[in-house]
Amino acid sequence: MPSAESTAAEVPAGEGAAEEDGGAGGPRGAAGAGGAPHVLYVRFHPAGDAALGEDVYQGLLALLGELTPVVEALPPDAALADVRGALRYFGRDAAGLAEIVRVRALARYGVDCTVGVAANPMLARMAAHDRSAEAVRTVPGDPDAVAAFLARKPPTALPGVGPAIARTLCSYGLDSAARIADAPLSTLQRILGAATARRVHAWARGIDPAPVTPNSLARAMGAEHRFRHDELDPVRRRRALLTLADGLGVRLRTSGQVAVALSLTVRYADRSTTTRSRTLAEPTAHTPVLTATAYALHDALGLQRARVRSVALRVEGLMGAELAAHQLSFDPVDDKSRRLEAAADRARARFGVSAVRPAGFLDVA
Repeated sequence: MPSAESTAAEVPAGEGAAEEDGGAGGPRGAAGAGGAPHVLYVRFHPAGDAALGEDVYQGLLALLGELTPVVEALPPDAALADVRGALRYFGRDAAGLAEIVRVRALARYGVDCTVGVAANPMLARMAAHDRSAEAVRTVPGDPDAVAAFLARKPPTALPGVGPAIARTLCSYGLDSAARIADAPLSTLQRILGAATARRVHAWARGIDPAPVTPNSLARAMGAEHRFRHDELDPVRRRRALLTLADGLGVRLRTSGQVAVALSLTVRYADRSTTTRSRTLAEPTAHTPVLTATAYALHDALGLQRARVRSVALRVEGLMGAELAAHQLSFDPVDDKSRRLEAAADRARARFGVSAVRPAGFLDVA
């Protein structure tokens, strides 16, 4: 299941049409910038920067489910919850329910959390990532408060605005959400294309039509490598990804499973994270495919001088290997790679998992 954090990926110009009115009129509807806050974006923080275990994460999702059935899992460490129907039942506002979530998560699992509270998922997510000492960060529902919250945000703070679009906007002096919101839509369309311009213009005004979509956490398994020091070297990050992909491939093949998708989560020195997901060409447990996909996700982030605290890989949509079809190939390299992998698996089964390791293997914390 692709992580929802992956919606931060850059939206190519000309793709699809936004549903929002791109004119200069004010926001409309519950998904707009107005309306009472009723969406929680919850980021869980395990003690000591450790990875959030699968069982603990499932328990935390169940905890949110005690407040509302409208919970959207955002693995590996976040979730969205629409508490609109719970406000009257509990006699609290959304911020009050966020405090309940914090207390219960600490009491039951020893996990603290940061909660963004707003009228739509985009604003709630941005509030949770805002630099603030408060654990519960609320964006008030009135449009003026939303405009004040967004005013000085850089373009990259908006979902779907990546480095390339941000550079284009900044080259025209549109270096903040406020300036993007004030720009004529026709100007943005000439710069970005019609569809992307409508979306970016709506986001800059705090409008997000996407609802919280209840889902069940797909079967998955993951692994994380935490660096001893904040890592700047991309070579060492790639070595860590190789190690993680190899370990996940072994676990998949040992359990007789294949994965449909792979996600990468990068945690930075300031404890912020970026998650990207990609659906595999076919369900697989083949280590070279997992490794190549992990490298592609990492390279697409364009990290230059980023101080990386840890990297984590997660294989998702697991199914039995007997249910998956493999496209036959006449490529002798692929055939040889799979035969070598099978031989390595036999060696591991006989002499232990450390009997065969890829060159560049790192010890996983």
